Amino acid sequence: MNSSEIQAVKNRFGIIGTSPVLNHAINVAIQVAATDLTVLITGESGSGKESFSKIIHSISSRKHGPFIAINCGAIPEGTIDSELFGHEKGAFTGALDSRKGYFETTNGGTIFLDEVGEMPLGTQSRLLRVLENGEYIRVGSSKVLKTNVRVVAATNVNLLEAVNNGKFREDLYYRLNTVPIYVPPLRDRGEDVLLLFRKFTNDFSERYRTKPVRLDAEAREVLGQYAFPGNIRQLKNIAEQITILETDKELPITAATLNHYLNPVQPSSRKALVPMRNNDESSNSFSERELLYKVLFDMRRDVTELKKLVLNVLENEKYGGEILKDHQELFSSLNNPEPVISQPTVEPSRLLTPHSRNVDLDRYSDERSEIEDVVHVAAEEESLSLEDKEKEMIIKALRKNNNKRKYAASALGISERTLYRKIKQYDIEE
Repeated sequence: MNSSEIQAVKNRFGIIGTSPVLNHAINVAIQVAATDLTVLITGESGSGKESFSKIIHSISSRKHGPFIAINCGAIPEGTIDSELFGHEKGAFTGALDSRKGYFETTNGGTIFLDEVGEMPLGTQSRLLRVLENGEYIRVGSSKVLKTNVRVVAATNVNLLEAVNNGKFREDLYYRLNTVPIYVPPLRDRGEDVLLLFRKFTNDFSERYRTKPVRLDAEAREVLGQYAFPGNIRQLKNIAEQITILETDKELPITAATLNHYLNPVQPSSRKALVPMRNNDESSNSFSERELLYKVLFDMRRDVTELKKLVLNVLENEKYGGEILKDHQELFSSLNNPEPVISQPTVEPSRLLTPHSRNVDLDRYSDERSEIEDVVHVAAEEESLSLEDKEKEMIIKALRKNNNKRKYAASALGISERTLYRKIKQYDIEE
């Protein structure tokens, strides 16, 4: 390991820290930059993965070529193929002209695919073809095009787990993971936390023309022991908040004051990688099942109301008596009402939150046997649909979160890309 070369890279890209795990990651990036190998950068969100992609490009033979960073999780599923590989005129609604994709415009350079674990399976197949032979086809075209692009990918999810769950192609995983680089979370970098905090507070004090804040010994200890689930991004935000809000810069910041800026850390935030959702029936979240039960019970209630309405009409019609006589079984439940099944009153955001899976499901044990009958009756007589309920839940979640898609998607337990697609599908006005 060449320490002087590593330090030169740190100085060039503004990387602060002396942690051995950080130095190792930088050393691997320096060594692989001279090649054209595909690199997979793993690490938690906010740990600085994009900086490593820039290191690899800037000291490689492609440094004079284009570099583009793409967040795969932020591009809607329906347009990501067009964004990456381009499209021909008339390929889909709104394609008024032909368009070059990123793999065409960055020919001879480097593409950084951030959050590659969020890429749809169909797009994964296209990407695999590019990695294997440099070929791709525009959307709506049959002509094979060539490109010479280096791919650096990054993810904060466990791709091996995603492969096992059918969320990610196994062949693509091993093709991307030619050279792995692990970016350590901030909590594993020891004294780097204090160095970064000092750097950030000095920068912000210059920006806002105020004295830099200081921490007393106890506050430094608290800061060093904090887990930082948001990693460097969170530390930078805390440094900026303290610089702006703490007006008395003469006295050092105490541990009690610092704790006001540190959010309590949940145990799950200490995981190095965020696991992908499992599609197995045994691991389905309680939120999805509770939503299904709620929708079905609502449908059953509406069907009962519809029966009452039809019965009232028939009883007052001239030939209604004959119809009732021939179809008594349809209205027998109204004469012998079954026990009312109570359902919990739950806010949409609470109904769909992943943490609700710990709620007891025993209260539904008596009702589950009736669900199949409810579905069959609803299919024939119910005018409302599951889509109506889903649209209603999405609207409520958006309103509760002031139309901020990121928080609404989190509350609903779905990805931001999926929420975007649902908004377009249901033509929801934000």
